[in-house]
Formats: sequence, C-alpha cells, structure tokens
Amino acid sequence: MKKESKNTKYKQRNILVWNEVAPFYHKRWARKEIGPFNVTTELIKLSKIRPGDSVLDLACGTGLVTKKITTKVGISGKVFAVDTSKTALKIAKKWVDKKKNVRFILGDAETIEFKTKFDAITCQYALFFFPNAQKVLKRLKKNIKKNGVIAMSVHSKTNVPYFDSILHPVKKFIPDYLPKYPELDRFGTKASFKEVFSKAGYEKIIVKKLLFQYSPGGFLDYWNNYKKYLSKPLKDKFNKLSIHQKSNLREMVKDNTLEYTKKSGKIVFPWEVLVLTARNS
Repeated sequence: MKKESKNTKYKQRNILVWNEVAPFYHKRWARKEIGPFNVTTELIKLSKIRPGDSVLDLACGTGLVTKKITTKVGISGKVFAVDTSKTALKIAKKWVDKKKNVRFILGDAETIEFKTKFDAITCQYALFFFPNAQKVLKRLKKNIKKNGVIAMSVHSKTNVPYFDSILHPVKKFIPDYLPKYPELDRFGTKASFKEVFSKAGYEKIIVKKLLFQYSPGGFLDYWNNYKKYLSKPLKDKFNKLSIHQKSNLREMVKDNTLEYTKKSGKIVFPWEVLVLTARNS
C-alpha cells in the first residue's frame, strides 16, 4: 500500500511537470529532432513497421515518433498514441495534422487496457518514468501479436554530459533535487535494459548503443536555458539558494563543460543512447 502511494504521488507530480514543460520540450527538442532525438528514425526502422500495421506509440509526448509512424503505416494502418499529459497530447494532435489513421489517448501505461493486438509498439525516452516498468512491459506483451516487435530507447547511464555537467554539482547544493524513486537511470546500461525485458518474458532481445552530438551553444546559452526551462518544483528549489551558492554552482557547471568546449566557445556534448528491440515469440 505504501509503495502504491509512492507510485501515485510520483505519477501525479510527473503529470504536472509534463503539462508545464511540454511546450518548451517540443519547441527545443522534439520538433527540431536534434541531439538524442536523432534516434527516432533508427527506432522506427528497428521496429519493422510496414504499411497497414497497427502500432502503439506509448508515452508519445508531443508526437515526434507518432508523426513518423502515421506516414509509415499509411492510410490502411492504425496508430494509437498514448500519454498522461493533456498538454503534450494537445500539441501532438495539432502537429500530426489530425490524420485519420491515428488515435490519441490520455492514459496511464500501467493501467490502460487495449482490445487491439499490435504489430509493433514503440516508446521513446519514457520507460524510466514508469515506477513499475516490469508491470508495464508484461501488460504490453499481451497486446503484441505473435512475432511482433517492441522497440524502446533510453539515455545511457554514462556519456551524457549534457545532464551530468549540471546534475552532479546541483545535487551537492540540493540533495533532493530529483526524486530518488524511481531511479531515472536504472535502465541506462545494456545489461539492465535487457534484463527488465527478459524478466517480462520477451525473446530475441537486442540492445544497440548509439552516439549522437548536441550543442547548446556557448556556456551562457547552456546555463541560461537550464534556468529558463526548469519546471516549477525544480525552480522553487533552485531559487532557495543564496546568491553565493548560485555563483559557486555556476562555476562548477562551467568547469564541467570545459572539456567539451571548442576554441570558438561552442559546447559540443556527446550523447549516448541505448535502443532495444525484442519480440513476442
């Protein structure tokens, strides 16, 4: 009961955060398909989607993957796009041009029911947000056709300095900056990513490691955008720091970016991503 309460509180908080940040997320990342979002084309390619297929895009966000899938399945196919954020779904509906072969659904991955059996299921950068990922994967398995493909991507636990350059020093000043449960990097290694699917009963599991690059501009761009796009819960914590603490934090972050800074002052971060495919044999 205590764990269920913890899960519920986390999910409620996550919905509030994504309802707030979805417009910024779409404008800065998804719409431009930059940095880690370069993986989208590979994710869809590995999911083996064909014209006429029925596909579920879980945690569809603002619709980047969904939009590409609707084109892939064509008018004879069907796409079901699910997310818990009303704001994200609103953006996705508008961006995907109201195509007749897509249905947007507000729902929780742990509880949503489907009568449809899918040829493929995709999920980009969201598995780590599910408190009970094992439960989600077991439920999804029941909705994949025999030999159907499930394809998911996550950020690697290592070699993502865009996050770490800020997160490591921030946690020294704000220990509870991020929730300790669930651990958002718990699927960030090939072994841990593969294991959660294996335990859920999937077969023919393959994990690929891909490396992309992303430039936030110079240090001031990186730092100012970090502060600008903080969600309210994080912004409230950040604003409680003293001027001296903020200054020290800024310098620590800057030091962390130096090895990725070109002579021109432009920062170029590597960004490692894991992509997994598995089958319901």
